[in-house]
Amino acid sequence: MSNRDYYDILGVGRNASDDEIKAAFRKLARQYHPDVNKEPDAEEKFKEINEAYGVLSDKEKRARYDRFGREGLGNMGGFHDYTADFGDIFEELFGSFGFSTGRSSRRSPRRGRDLQMQVTLTFEEAVFGVEKEIEFQREETCSRCNGSGAEPGTTPLRCATCNGQGEVRQVRQTFLGQMVQTAPCPTCGGRGETIASPCKTCRGGGLERKTIRKKVQIPAGVDNGTQIRLAGEGGPGTLGGPNGSLFLALDVQPHRFFKRRENDIILNLDINVAQAALGAEIDVPTLDGDEKLKIPAGTQPGKVFTMRGKGVPYLRRKDRGNQLVIVNVAIPTKLTKEQRELFEKLAASLGTTVKPQEKGFLDWLNEALGG
Repeated sequence: MSNRDYYDILGVGRNASDDEIKAAFRKLARQYHPDVNKEPDAEEKFKEINEAYGVLSDKEKRARYDRFGREGLGNMGGFHDYTADFGDIFEELFGSFGFSTGRSSRRSPRRGRDLQMQVTLTFEEAVFGVEKEIEFQREETCSRCNGSGAEPGTTPLRCATCNGQGEVRQVRQTFLGQMVQTAPCPTCGGRGETIASPCKTCRGGGLERKTIRKKVQIPAGVDNGTQIRLAGEGGPGTLGGPNGSLFLALDVQPHRFFKRRENDIILNLDINVAQAALGAEIDVPTLDGDEKLKIPAGTQPGKVFTMRGKGVPYLRRKDRGNQLVIVNVAIPTKLTKEQRELFEKLAASLGTTVKPQEKGFLDWLNEALGG
């Protein structure tokens, strides 16, 4: 072993936490383990990494090392003295390479896979909620063989190659001890059984694809991109495992007039010059039908009126957002002779003086909407 500093070996600072030291060790162990890294010096580096971790992961050893260096460890240091359980670490580090400690089995229950489908809603359906009938396909236990994969009247046989385990194992001797490499059984493909007479419906798979129709309640207040999880409506589990889930991805169609901002509804509304100047009571469309709105005399373009409780319901709450009505004063492009005469009289009485504004229309609008 080299005399390099243990902290340098793991690439951590002297004030590193226990979690940081463990994370550094696992990263390096994954990189230099001899069963993964075939470089000539990989085994020596791996031993060096383990020696460093064996000291720094032990509070007493680390304290003596920090104070006296390697000389202060005496017989406490060294790879041979490292007694931590490698099982969990190897299971985590090398599971993707096909190694196993023998503590898990391919024959254990497994959860079914999740499914996803898109559901299209109108603007109003998203706001108020709706019951939708959906149709999707999923695999279910074969109705002919009840999932056994064998033709009725016959039974699957225990695989002679793996003795029903679904996997074959090869024991390898390494300098750390025995390691077990597992792989799916080549004879049964991991099932643990062989089928002499496959089911004619599922062809031995034990599953058949079916079309499912189901009514689903969409809650009020959902938005575009909202996902709804239907537990147990996904693919079937195996060996007694639970079914997966079905996720509904909601696609909300835009409305012709209304725009949504979180739980508020925004409506741009045109009023005429007379209504803005003199004031008026007008009918305003809302998602609940027309509602009366009082326009004060002298209303300016961009004025925002709040109609409380006329917005989108909050999910899992009883209250609703607001409807924000942004008033635009519509300037007529065509005038009758009488209207023109009236405007000319109005223009003469108002004069021709103009006044520069410090803020423009967009500035007022952003302030009104909290932008």
